[in-house]
Amino acid sequence: QSGERVAAVDFQYVGGGCGMKDVAYFIGSCLNEQQCQQQETALLDYYFQVLKASLAAQHAQIDAEGVEQEWRSLFPVAWTDFHRFIKGWNPGHWKINSYSERLARKVISELSNNEAKQA
Repeated sequence: QSGERVAAVDFQYVGGGCGMKDVAYFIGSCLNEQQCQQQETALLDYYFQVLKASLAAQHAQIDAEGVEQEWRSLFPVAWTDFHRFIKGWNPGHWKINSYSERLARKVISELSNNEAKQA
């Protein structure tokens, strides 16, 4: 083969919902551990900048600031869910790293604290 042609298959499903899972999958698939730590905030800032501009242009009735506030807080949860999947599927996978472990611990701690407050 010449190597000039490529093909790709996206195994994700198509459906409505929070976009943070896709953002977490994308960042986790493109960047290494150090890059994730260094670029997380800038990448999320850019994502929300573009999302808010798109919402303003195509769905002005949607509260873009509210979407950002809710979704941004869900990024660590989406990342942790993917981390949980990877650990169960392939415990030696390169995506299991200290960045992912730190986010998972943070999410679990916050969920535990919220649960304790409600009890």
